Amino acid sequence: MTLASMTGFGRTEGSGDGFAWAWEVRSVNGRGLDVRLRLPPGNDAIEPALREAAAKRFVRGNISATLNVDRLQSGGSVRLNESVLADVLMAAGRVAELNGGARPETAALLAIKGVLEQSDVSETAPARATREKLLISGFEAALDRLADARRAEGARLAAVISDQVSEIERLTSEVRASPSRSVDAIRARIKEQIGRIIDADTGFDKERLHQEAVLVATRADVEEELARLGAHVGQAREILAELGAVGRKLDFLAQEFNREANTLCSKANAVDVTRLGLALKTVIDQLREQVQNVE
Repeated sequence: MTLASMTGFGRTEGSGDGFAWAWEVRSVNGRGLDVRLRLPPGNDAIEPALREAAAKRFVRGNISATLNVDRLQSGGSVRLNESVLADVLMAAGRVAELNGGARPETAALLAIKGVLEQSDVSETAPARATREKLLISGFEAALDRLADARRAEGARLAAVISDQVSEIERLTSEVRASPSRSVDAIRARIKEQIGRIIDADTGFDKERLHQEAVLVATRADVEEELARLGAHVGQAREILAELGAVGRKLDFLAQEFNREANTLCSKANAVDVTRLGLALKTVIDQLREQVQNVE
């Protein structure tokens, strides 16, 4: 079976010419494919390529990708942001007035974010192209790991769904084999019901009662529902063996299973059939929960 889940995680990291990067990619259930990217400033140019890479690998799922980039070295200079420092000094002075504490030391002031700024040498076009190529390649590797995780989870889902389909088939067979569905059993129940009505009121037209009895027996027949449930079981197994994204097919089929089980329960005129019908509905609800995770 080749099912893929819509939940998974992938991570890759590496380094290039003076920088290190790390990708983290997560996905959860989604009606379609939704890719959300968190990129550091200056990396917007690679976004179209990233989205294209995701679309080539996945059909459904909400995918969140985060890129972290750190400079390993810099040929630029450090600049004091005097405006930020003035604001910090003013705030520090006010705090000292309020609580009577000492003013912070210079080293502590310089450690505050924004007081010192790194001024990098402008990136050349070839260096930028190399960096972007590395980041895109790293993203594709993270997506491949995400796909592996989704397939591994899909294999677990396939086993669970297959067992649920087999349980639906078993319960359907039990309904079909129920002694309460035999012609003699149905005739006896209808005869008993009609007998009580006739004994209660002799004004009934016996011919009309016969016609109504035939109609009741026809409405209580669940043969068509059993046949459709059996057909759906076969179809479910065919879908599980297909390649590609089959989540929507399984979701629709689960709805069809549920429709037939509801009809069977509404028609049931024997305790054992009602019990089996309710058991069917329970398994089908569990099936519907599982297929929501399938791509």
